[in-house]
Amino acid sequence: LDVQPPELVWVTGYSAIMVDATGEAQVPQEFMCHANLNIDKERHKELFGAKKAANPRLFTLSQGQNSIEFPPGFGIPVASDEALDLGMQVLNLNYDAETNGPLEVRHKVTITFVRDRDLRRPMTPLYMEAASGLVSLGSKRAHYNTDDADPEAHGEGCAIGQDAHTKVTKDRNGNTFSGHWVVKPGREENRTLVTRYMNLPFDTRVHYVAVHLHPYAESLELYDRTDQRSVYKSLAKSFEPHAGVGLEHVDAYSSTEGFELFADHEYELISVYDNPSGEDQDAMAVMFMYAVDKEFERPEGL
Repeated sequence: LDVQPPELVWVTGYSAIMVDATGEAQVPQEFMCHANLNIDKERHKELFGAKKAANPRLFTLSQGQNSIEFPPGFGIPVASDEALDLGMQVLNLNYDAETNGPLEVRHKVTITFVRDRDLRRPMTPLYMEAASGLVSLGSKRAHYNTDDADPEAHGEGCAIGQDAHTKVTKDRNGNTFSGHWVVKPGREENRTLVTRYMNLPFDTRVHYVAVHLHPYAESLELYDRTDQRSVYKSLAKSFEPHAGVGLEHVDAYSSTEGFELFADHEYELISVYDNPSGEDQDAMAVMFMYAVDKEFERPEGL
């Protein structure tokens, strides 16, 4: 928003659809891989005086979900002069260019927002809290950044897996993990303790959840190990076999009431993949939760 002086605006949604080279005609959404919207986390943290760990990612859309819209009255606060960065990736698992000819595609992106000056009632501020599935690259199951892991409290830990050509993460105990791993043919359930990964700064309430999964995923679930209950489970629907490889739909969560997250609880992320292809496939499992930012204070001058 090109206004001077800068003002406070509230980002309320984000969409990205696949279109042809002209940017007008839609093409099959199976070409969607990622559509990321990022922000300069250090400048944003400085502007808003945030104490919690900052995340550069505002939104991720991927195959199966091409839009995010928060419930009415909720939004992410940003300054109108903050720079937003788009990161796009295209996926082609089915289209035969040799038979059908070259195809050029683009992402058509829309960001929705409201100006604070136009509000009739205050907005509820949200921030993004992520939980990522991991596999252990060592010789045994491991728990990310967890000392003296207790199976009853912390679960069995990340399954031993194979990295899928991505950046390897090492925790403070020297254990190595990957958030992009190989799924062998057959069914796989992986459980990741995400309490330390999330590092909740306070008790809060989640009002929107977006989920990133790869083809052959069945579900992704956040489980409260302290209360022994499911918090939220997203189901994924694959293309019909004749339509090729890909995700037709991935569930999202949107609610004005929301659900609670507690800083002193242990949380586990459970991903399920079923790979009938007979070949190794790659996988990710990330849950993006938009929670009430209890430390938000309106910056002076906005």
